[in-house]
Amino acid sequence: MRPFRYFPAPAQDFNEGYDAKAFARPYPRKKMTALHLLFKKRDEAAETGNEMTETAPWTTRKPTAMLVLADGTVIEGTGIGATGKAQAEVCFNTALTGYEEILTDPSYLGQIVTFTFPHIGNIGANEEDIEDLTPAARRGAVGVIFKADITEPSNYRAAKHLDTWLKARGIVGLCGIDTRALTAWIRENGAPNAVIAHDPNGVFDIEALKAEAKAWSGLEGLDLAIEATSGQSSVWSETPWVWNEGYGKLDEADAKYHVVCVDFGVKRNILRLFAGLDCKVTVVPAQTSAEDIMALKPDGVFLSNGPGDPAATGVYAVPVIQDLIKTELPVFGICLGHQMLGLAVGAKTEKMHQGHHGANHPVKDFTTGKVEIVSMNHGFAVDNKSLPDGVEETHISLFDGTNCGLRITGKPVFSVQHHPEASPGPQDSHYLFRRFVNLLREKKGEPALTER
Repeated sequence: MRPFRYFPAPAQDFNEGYDAKAFARPYPRKKMTALHLLFKKRDEAAETGNEMTETAPWTTRKPTAMLVLADGTVIEGTGIGATGKAQAEVCFNTALTGYEEILTDPSYLGQIVTFTFPHIGNIGANEEDIEDLTPAARRGAVGVIFKADITEPSNYRAAKHLDTWLKARGIVGLCGIDTRALTAWIRENGAPNAVIAHDPNGVFDIEALKAEAKAWSGLEGLDLAIEATSGQSSVWSETPWVWNEGYGKLDEADAKYHVVCVDFGVKRNILRLFAGLDCKVTVVPAQTSAEDIMALKPDGVFLSNGPGDPAATGVYAVPVIQDLIKTELPVFGICLGHQMLGLAVGAKTEKMHQGHHGANHPVKDFTTGKVEIVSMNHGFAVDNKSLPDGVEETHISLFDGTNCGLRITGKPVFSVQHHPEASPGPQDSHYLFRRFVNLLREKKGEPALTER
């Protein structure tokens, strides 16, 4: 079958005659959009073996960007952000805002983010909401997809237009397509490998882009933490943002605890929350040895979030974590750090169908019996069926039952899959930072802080 191209439809509904009951998922809407029809017709053609012809354009607006999936599907729209192209996995994020924090989260390295909320960019961009530790290196999402064009910003914190910011970050963007239909397709078929391309002149070698999308091996087996990590050690002292004050600073003389952060692609707000709890944080590169970490005389060790396949990063990270567990120091992991800890105790990790990306995910904490709404951003998970004896499952996703937390029985070691620092998202899980600091305080004979 020859894959065909999709041209954006006009605002009005052009297919009044369709019966909603005739179409099962992944076409859940009552009135089919152009992109729904694309997938439906392509699937029907695949079943019958009939070759399809290209559809006529619904608009005369020349496409200046396209998303080419590994199966040959071509989705055309309007280019935004940087020009050029990028190979990556396409995922979707359900957050309504916080797009700057999302796009600069190093965990998104190697991914194209589709925002399900239609209007992105209304509040502009600034330099305060960036999450990667070294913005000049531009570690984060490589591509972005919006439904609507970016409007002029209207927010007192806006410093620049989002399109200008995307260009500066080198993020290739596409807008003007039906993101709901694309999201439904990902939900049913899984996160696809793809190429996103932007040329202001609308000149594309479509066959070459199809070949590139098909040839890309994907995130499995890919160690991206080695790209996302900082190149050298540094000390973090910035504390969380406060209304009308901005970010604060923890003076070294006021630091009560020393935490070493193994940086697999750490987010700034994680480090801020540690500093806000009087922790001096020393950030070290991902391949730092256990001996070098212990030479810094930490009170505890943090295993950060990050991108890529945990099994690939685990080749060098797991032996280090296993040595750290033996020291009896408190250890806390988030996201990729959680997956690394899972591998270190003998569990397995697995690639998820579509991953979890959003700020509205329900998670249950078995240690308290409470349900929290949290932020998530991961495409791999610890297989809860593979957890060995002596390792307790502490959190699960209430969406699909996947593992979201573990702790080692009898040791001050625990981790969570979700992002308790949020940024963006709810603060239901901020208590986990106090839980970790309480382990540091216990070692020093100090009374525990109230978690919530």
